[in-house]
Amino acid sequence: MARPTKRILVTGATGQIGSELVPELRKRYGGENVVVGGHKRPPSADLAETGPFETVEVTKRDTIEAVVKKYGIDTIYHMVAIMSATGEKNPQHAWDVNINGTYNIFEIARENGIRVFHPSSIAVFGPETPRENTPQETVLKPRTIYGITKVAGEQLGEYYVRKFGVDIRGVRYPGIISNKTLPGGGTTDYAVEIFYEAIKNKRYTCFLRDDSTLPMMYMPDCINATLQLMDADASGLKHHTDFNLAAISFSPKELAAEIKKHIPEFTISYKPDERQKIADSWPKTIDDSAARKEWGWKPKYNLAEMTKDMLEVLGKKLRPA
Repeated sequence: MARPTKRILVTGATGQIGSELVPELRKRYGGENVVVGGHKRPPSADLAETGPFETVEVTKRDTIEAVVKKYGIDTIYHMVAIMSATGEKNPQHAWDVNINGTYNIFEIARENGIRVFHPSSIAVFGPETPRENTPQETVLKPRTIYGITKVAGEQLGEYYVRKFGVDIRGVRYPGIISNKTLPGGGTTDYAVEIFYEAIKNKRYTCFLRDDSTLPMMYMPDCINATLQLMDADASGLKHHTDFNLAAISFSPKELAAEIKKHIPEFTISYKPDERQKIADSWPKTIDDSAARKEWGWKPKYNLAEMTKDMLEVLGKKLRPA
């Protein structure tokens, strides 16, 4: 059985994944036991009203230690990261947050016996990586600072597992699609933006080519995978910090066609920008057999189901009453 978690800190809790992970954790463990750690982005009313909020700047170790001590934290979901497209605009800042911030988390975990979830990304792959059915064990030569920091984070986490016995776990997230929170500057962001524009304006200009197939995942599957891995019995894990994770792979053209089934008048045009080079260096499909074997991973949503649910939820939110 997995060790029960009672006192949790979520860094980057106001970001795209963190803001949906926190409510699920609070349902499980109680609002008072899950601390929202934020820095620049204030928490939503839902997050602020259902449990504690603390300012945590991961590059400043004392701000993390203060929260760990105050709440008796035994588990950290370290969700802070400067994403791919944003990181290319300020690589020095991306390195500071993604590397130095992660090092601070791992060191505090080592010193205090804390479990850590530290996500990686498909950004760890590069042009030399096989793009179809990308293996669990493969070439990691990314072309972005985000990808470089995620490779380093995987390796550092694995070192802490083997050298110090720290329980650190992580998955390589694909592009994440949410109907609640906007993404934060990634190369797969079009797959969220397109739904908003389809509902509001019936048209969308995509920053990637129409045939740019990339691995994606609907947020409910993302949250489920995160919690499922943390619940898994450690004795069954051969990998720790770098599990390939897959759900859906599609291109902008394929997503647009699915949207048109619900909004026939929707049109899409294409104007590739600097993010196209990043997309071209990433896989099209992922082999996640290690995750399926070691902790029973299995996604629930396909492209049609995800599209239908996104349009229904966002339609209620965006259309005037």
